[in-house]
Amino acid sequence: MFQAHSPASLFLFPISHSYASIPVRNLPFFCDRNAQFFKTLAHSVMRINVISIRKQIIPKHFLQIRYFSVISPTKAPQNDPEQSIGPPIHHDIFKSGQKFGSFRVGDSTFYTLIENFAKAGDLSSLENVFIQMKHERRVFIEGNFILAFKAYNKANQAEKALDLFHKMWVEYRCTPTVRSFNSVINVVIQQGLYDKALDFYSCVIVQEKRVSPNVLTYNLIIKLLCKLGWVDRAIETFREMPFKKCIPDVFTYCTLMDGLCKEDRLDEAVCLLDEMHVEGCVPTAATFNVLINGLCKKGDLARAAKVVENMFLKGCVPNEVTYNTLIHGLCLKGKLDKAVSLLNRMVSNKCIPNDVTYSTLVNGLVKQGRAVDGASLLISMEKRGHKTNEYVYSTLINGFFKERKPELALKIWKDMINKGLKPNIVLYGTLVDGLCREKKPDKAKDIITEMEKMGCKPNAFVYSSLMKGYFSTGNTDKALDIWKEVERNDYVRNEVCYSVVIDGLCSNRRLKEAIAVWENMLSKGYKPDVIAYSSMTHGLCNNGFVEEGLKLFNQMLCEGSGSKPDVVTYNIILNSLCNNGSVSRAIDILNRMLDHGCDPDLVTCNVFLKTLKEQGQDGSEFLEELVIRLHKQKRVVGACNIIEVMLQRYLVPKESTWEIVVQQVCKPKKIRVAIDRCWNNLYVQ
Repeated sequence: MFQAHSPASLFLFPISHSYASIPVRNLPFFCDRNAQFFKTLAHSVMRINVISIRKQIIPKHFLQIRYFSVISPTKAPQNDPEQSIGPPIHHDIFKSGQKFGSFRVGDSTFYTLIENFAKAGDLSSLENVFIQMKHERRVFIEGNFILAFKAYNKANQAEKALDLFHKMWVEYRCTPTVRSFNSVINVVIQQGLYDKALDFYSCVIVQEKRVSPNVLTYNLIIKLLCKLGWVDRAIETFREMPFKKCIPDVFTYCTLMDGLCKEDRLDEAVCLLDEMHVEGCVPTAATFNVLINGLCKKGDLARAAKVVENMFLKGCVPNEVTYNTLIHGLCLKGKLDKAVSLLNRMVSNKCIPNDVTYSTLVNGLVKQGRAVDGASLLISMEKRGHKTNEYVYSTLINGFFKERKPELALKIWKDMINKGLKPNIVLYGTLVDGLCREKKPDKAKDIITEMEKMGCKPNAFVYSSLMKGYFSTGNTDKALDIWKEVERNDYVRNEVCYSVVIDGLCSNRRLKEAIAVWENMLSKGYKPDVIAYSSMTHGLCNNGFVEEGLKLFNQMLCEGSGSKPDVVTYNIILNSLCNNGSVSRAIDILNRMLDHGCDPDLVTCNVFLKTLKEQGQDGSEFLEELVIRLHKQKRVVGACNIIEVMLQRYLVPKESTWEIVVQQVCKPKKIRVAIDRCWNNLYVQ
C-alpha cells in the first residue's frame, strides 16, 4: 500500500520525468501528514516518474484509480514517452470537498498553481483555478492577476486581459492598483490595439479615475501617442504629469524628444533638453543620441556637433551609438573623409566600433563610387578582429558591379567563400543580379544551380534578375523557359516576376505574348505595379495602339496609389501623343502630371522641345512657364532641373527666372558658389 511509504522515501524514485502523480484515494492521508510537501509538489519542484510509482508502490487493484498531475513549467524532452500521460491538472481535484485537508485550506497552493500555469502558458487550467477560487470564495491578491495578464500577453489575447481586469472589482473582490493597469495596457499596446489602449486609459484614468497613474503609465501613453504621430497630444499628457504628482523621468523626456524629432520639430526637442536640465533630470547618452540622430537625419551636422560638445560638458561620454549616428550623418552628406577620421577618433577614445559602424562606412563609400576604399576598410575591419557580416559583402559586391568592375566583385566573393562564410539568399541574389547586368546570364544560372545544391532556394528576386539578364541579351526563349520554371513554383511567383516578363516581351516586340501574360496575371489575382503598367503601355504605343495605351494609362490612374504613374509612364504617353501630332492632348497629360505632383525630367523636356522645334519654336517660353509653375507649387528641385535643361540647350533663362530659383535654392552667401558649381557640372558633362 502507498501508506507504507514515508514521504521521504519518495525522493528515492527517479526524477527524470516531468510528472508527479499520486492516487487520489490516498491523498487525505498524505496531505494531512505533510501539507508542505504537497505544496512543493504543486509548485512542480519535484519530478517523479509516474511509471515508477505505478510499478513500485501501487497494487494492481489501484490501477483503475484516477490520477491528477501537476506539470512543471520546464519543457520536458520531446522524446519522453510519458509526455502524453494525463492533463496538466485533473479537474477532479476540485471536486473532493473537505477531505483534501491542506489543499482545501491553503490559498498559497492556488497561488502556486496560478504561477505555474501562467509560466507554462496553460490558459485553460489557469482559468479553471480562478473559477475554483471564486467558487470557494478564496482571497485573491493582485499578483495572481498580473501573472495572468503576462500569460495573456504571450498568447496574444489582449481582449481576455481587458476582460479579466474589469472583473477584478466585482467578481473577484480584488481592487486593482496602477500595477495591474500598467500590465494590461502594456499587453494591449504590444498587440497593436492602439485605439483600445487609448480608450482603456481614458475610461479608467481620466473619466472614472479608478486608478492613480504613475510615471510608467504616462511613459506608455506618451510613447503610444508619439508612435501614432500625435505629438501635440503627447505634449499635453506630458504637461499633466506634475498635476498628478508624477515627476517625468529620463525615459519620459527621451520618448517625447524622439517623437518631436520624427515630426521635424527639432527646436522644440532641443528646448526640452534644456528644460530637462532645469528640472534636475540628468540626461543619459541615449537622450543626447536621440537629438543627434534627429539633427543628422535633417543634415544639420553643425548643431549635432554642438550637442556632442554639450554632452561632454554635462559629463556624459559618447558611446558607440553616438559615433555610429554621427558617422551615418556624415555619410548621408557625402562627407566620407570626415566619417573615416571620426572612426579613428572613436578608436582613440577607447570606444570600440561595431559591425554597424563599419557597415555604415562601407555603404557610404560604395554609394559614392568608392567600392575600392570600402574593400580596404573591410580589410582593416578584419584586422581589428571584427567578423564581416553578409550585408557588408553584399554591399561591396553590388558596388563593384555598378562600377563595372566585375572581376573585383568576383574576387570579393571568392575571398568570402575561402573565409568560411556561408552565402545567404541576399548574397546569392546580389551576385546573380550583378552577372546579369554584365550580360552574363549563363554564369548567373550556374550560380543558381550551385545555390540550390547548397540548400538555398532561389526567391522571386533571383529569378527576376536572371530573366532580365536573358531578355537584355535577346535570349527571349531562355527567359521564357525560366518563367515556366517560376510558374511551376507558386512560392516564388509575384507581381515583380510578371512585370519583368511583360517588360521583356514588350521590349522584344512580342506584344501578343505580353498580353497573354498580362491577362494571366490578372486572372491569378495579382495587381500590376507601375512597371507592368508602364511596360504594357509602352508595348501598345510602340505597336501603334496609342488609344489602347491611353485606356490602360487611365485605368492605372483609377487604381489608386498602389500603381501611381511615375515620370517614365508619363513620358511614354507624352512621346506617343506628340509623335502622332496630338500636341494638345499631350499638354493635357502634362498638366495632369504636374497636378499629381510628378516633376518633369530631361526626357519630358526633350519630347516637347523636339515637337516645338518642328513647329519653328525654340521652346524657351515653354520651359520658362514650367519653371514658374513649379515655383508656385514650391517644387524647387523640379524647377532647378528645368533650368539645367535650359542651360544644356543654351536657352538663357530670364533674370526673373534666375532670381526665383537662386533665392530658393541658395543661401545669400553661397549664391556665387552654387552658380559656379552649376556651370562646372555642365562643363564637365
